[in-house]
Amino acid sequence: MELLSPRPGIGQIKPYRPARPPEDGAAWVDLSLTVNPLGPGKKALTAYRHMAAQIHRYPDWSQDRLRHAIARRYDLDAGHITCANGSDEMIHLVTQAFAGPGDEVLCHEHGYRGFMKAIRAAGATPVIAAERDLVVDVEAMIDRANEKTKLCFLANPNNPTGTYIPSEQVLRLRAGLPSHTLLVLDSAYADYCRRDNYSDGTAIVENSDNVLMVRTFSKLHGLAGLRVGWAYGPAGVIEAVNQTRGPFNVGIAAQAAAEAAVGDTEHEEATFAHNSAWLPWLSHELEQLGVRVYPSVCNFILARIPTDPSLGVQAVLDHLARRGILVKPTQDYGLADCLRITVGREDENRALVAALGEILS
Repeated sequence: MELLSPRPGIGQIKPYRPARPPEDGAAWVDLSLTVNPLGPGKKALTAYRHMAAQIHRYPDWSQDRLRHAIARRYDLDAGHITCANGSDEMIHLVTQAFAGPGDEVLCHEHGYRGFMKAIRAAGATPVIAAERDLVVDVEAMIDRANEKTKLCFLANPNNPTGTYIPSEQVLRLRAGLPSHTLLVLDSAYADYCRRDNYSDGTAIVENSDNVLMVRTFSKLHGLAGLRVGWAYGPAGVIEAVNQTRGPFNVGIAAQAAAEAAVGDTEHEEATFAHNSAWLPWLSHELEQLGVRVYPSVCNFILARIPTDPSLGVQAVLDHLARRGILVKPTQDYGLADCLRITVGREDENRALVAALGEILS
């Protein structure tokens, strides 16, 4: 009897393997995932708890209240918004809707690895463009596009490098891609990048018929555990995503919490202020230990471990684990000698620096 096997491409997907906490049950500090160290805001928590008695009901399939709350917050057309079970699901949905076997999907070298999983799951072929000094090289991406390129993913800012490209470069990318290619802007960390030359992509979406912007409530809003993402794009693209998604893909409590969170600018500003204070502090302290820290506009840093024969990424990871601290190795991103470290609370940041000082000094 012939054994069942998945179709080509599925076997090439690497399962996600999060950092593992210590097994002795001791308290541990998790700086491996890019969550909000302040947690969710009070408004989101209140809305979530208020829905506790309603979780026997199915959520609103049209996501009306949430979509209109997002539209009010960012001055958008609610009819051009759809929501998903996290931005990861949105990436999968748009890939399934527009790419399949025989199609190519363009990505950048050290880009978010969720793109690769979605591409392989859809049966399409990923095409990788080289970056330049851990920054997206727009011309390299344009050079790799062709008549088979159905999608182009751009994480801006990018995870795990923390780098971004200015708006004019995004416009150059759109202009250089084939007209039949959908440019997907993953703007998950847009809330942290307040630079004059940066845009989350709203304007380019409104002036194009083949650009989709994807956002999330997992980072600044602190709702990673509820899984809520959203997209803004042309009517035809949004319709295709809605035809692909399940009717109840965002839970009833998740919709309520996200609706409250998107209007909680006080919590947003508190989170941004915390990151603005501790991101440079953490970068400076690690540099003092001889670690190369790449400039980041996100809520994490990419740190390159010194090339010492007696050290290495695994030795550092093991030492931190013994101190009850988790960070993210980045070998799956082609950065084997680096670690991604999330900005945590003050006590967590100081504990990390102290633990690294023990092994690096």
